[in-house]
Amino acid sequence: MIGTKNLPAQVHNRLPWLFAALVALAVIWLLADLSLLKVLVEWLPYLGSGFLMNILISLLAMTGGTMVGVIFGILELAPLKIVRYPVVFYVQVFRNAPHLVLIFATTYIFPFEVVVFGHYLPFPDWLKAVIGLAIPASAYVAEITRGAIQSIPTTQWEAAKGLGFSRLQALRWIILPQCARRSLPPWMNLFSSITMGTALASLVGVHELLHAATDASTAVRRLDFTVLAYVVVMTAFFVLCYPISSLTRRLERRLKA
Repeated sequence: MIGTKNLPAQVHNRLPWLFAALVALAVIWLLADLSLLKVLVEWLPYLGSGFLMNILISLLAMTGGTMVGVIFGILELAPLKIVRYPVVFYVQVFRNAPHLVLIFATTYIFPFEVVVFGHYLPFPDWLKAVIGLAIPASAYVAEITRGAIQSIPTTQWEAAKGLGFSRLQALRWIILPQCARRSLPPWMNLFSSITMGTALASLVGVHELLHAATDASTAVRRLDFTVLAYVVVMTAFFVLCYPISSLTRRLERRLKA
């Protein structure tokens, strides 16, 4: 999955206007049929609760994926093959694994409940979806981190060594802070991609926005409402992801300058 930042600049700049035209058509449609507007208003809280789940899944997946990915990115450059090779294998496998397959895999691999000190605690599907998306996120973050570290001039390491820093101290206090700035644009694009990927969680029964829209469509049983419900889904994801994409492009231009 890719973010809108990969689109040509002219197309990217026109997206808000094209999307505004689509929203205007939807508003005119609603005003032409007040009964449709009433039904939509009734279902908006339900749709909103689903979208909050999308946001929660994306935030948790990116948080976990970033924590694991940064560590793995460092280990990809480890001098010991016994450490480096398993990490490289993990990164290459899960960078190229479909997100939907990983979500299904985590849904059926992990149990429905776990036992903690004799108490049975549920293991909800949304948490399995978080793990399913955090796995590819960690693989991508690992590559982002590895590339950022390798982009730092070797003179930085030599200067740190000359100042008495150990290699670990140089990495912690000198190299990684510079990597954070260079890694931010691709990380933000990955966050946008993972956010859009949360819609796949609907296929394993997670109550998120797409699942909520399907429930609403099934309950109302009106073709016009079904179309409008999915327009709302697209609108919600666009409003969330497009600013991230635009900010990513600005950061990339600033870093290049």
